[in-house]
Amino acid sequence: QVQLVESGGGLVQPGGSLRLSCAASGSIFSINAIGWYRQAPGKQRELVAAITSGGSTNYADSVKGRFTISRDNAKNTVYLQMNSLKPEDTAVYYCNAGLKTGRWDMPYDYWGQGTQVTVSS
Repeated sequence: QVQLVESGGGLVQPGGSLRLSCAASGSIFSINAIGWYRQAPGKQRELVAAITSGGSTNYADSVKGRFTISRDNAKNTVYLQMNSLKPEDTAVYYCNAGLKTGRWDMPYDYWGQGTQVTVSS
């Protein structure tokens, strides 16, 4: 059984910073890409940032230059440093990982339970 556990969400003023963490645990053989999605009320879930096992990154245009994704492969953990936060960043942030539970298994998508980020004065 695989679990993705997020932490670090909360309430922050515009211009502030937050750091999200997502730790993957359980029967994990390897993690391919891992990243963050977000969903605001009434909107579709969207990709925020992702990072591959080799360290390549991809960011949504709306967060480029403000957010930084990183991962610690030894800890199966991904981080999202969010700076210069704006009210439009308010959403539930979900961790997503494409991982294999065995050498010969196909990669499968796993999701965390989500963590709320609210940017408001």
